[in-house]
Amino acid sequence: MSDDNQGIINKSEYGFDPNYGYSLAQLLAVNAPNGPKNFDGFWLARYQKSLTVAPHPRITNISCDKAGWQMFDIHYTSTDNFPIRGWLLLPKSGVIKRGFVVGHGYGGRDAPDWHLPFKDAALLFPCFRGLGLSAQPGISADPYWHVRHHIDQADTYILGGCVEDVWLAVSALLTLFPKLKGHLGYLGISFAGGIGALALAYEQRIARGHLNVPTFGNQPLRLRLPSQGSAHSVQAYYRSHKKQTLKVLRYYDAATAAKRITMPMHCACAYFDPCVAPPGQFAIYNALPSKNKQLFALDAGHYNYPNQQQQEQMLLDELESFFAPLSREF
Repeated sequence: MSDDNQGIINKSEYGFDPNYGYSLAQLLAVNAPNGPKNFDGFWLARYQKSLTVAPHPRITNISCDKAGWQMFDIHYTSTDNFPIRGWLLLPKSGVIKRGFVVGHGYGGRDAPDWHLPFKDAALLFPCFRGLGLSAQPGISADPYWHVRHHIDQADTYILGGCVEDVWLAVSALLTLFPKLKGHLGYLGISFAGGIGALALAYEQRIARGHLNVPTFGNQPLRLRLPSQGSAHSVQAYYRSHKKQTLKVLRYYDAATAAKRITMPMHCACAYFDPCVAPPGQFAIYNALPSKNKQLFALDAGHYNYPNQQQQEQMLLDELESFFAPLSREF
């Protein structure tokens, strides 16, 4: 954390230290669990099944020119015939050279991200099942309850469906723009960071990925570190259902998945975060194969701080460079 912010970020307002006493050296030493023996079999079977699903994307024009983009409403079909909705942004002029799937945090999203610098790209912003535009009866859109939906069964836990929604988003994008094969990237923040790590461990159609303050890293540690938000909900449930909950969550550990990610990766991890414990974030980054990975250290995550706007712009500049090869190789 920068010296300028050490005295400004308020640790006392939470009743716990959202840095958890970790130095940078300690954060960079956090390991990833090995996971269950059939971790790969569990996810590979789901990935292969997802590839057999036809997404049937349907788009409707909403705006012909907003911030240089054409905006479309998009529908596609995910696994279990689940209807996914979101937005598709296309550049108003020029050649589309690359594509991105852009996930969202657990607060959902109510609009695309207009500030992304990829002006030659098709940008797909799906709302994961049960959240935002993809809300459905029977699934709470409140993160506190959404994160618990079928948490007692690995095969039906809601997070698995959200991972499949990413894979079907890739299928939808390639259905609409088949020439973008080999030129796709993924960006995921918080919830979508953890979901993205699980998805990218097996997704070979994405060439480069970015995870921003990703959650679900090192689940055993995550269950022990006091947190706010969805992590607090899982911790509360775990106290009454320890054995079965940990059995399921071992399949949904983003750090375990990160060991299997082979594409170039960029991660933004925070030193201080009351909702996604930094040791879990760094566990994901640390688990990535050492070749072709980059780290951007944020002073804080899920927290407003004085240097935030400057750091976010620096991060965007890094991402513009990191994803540039998707265009250059077209």
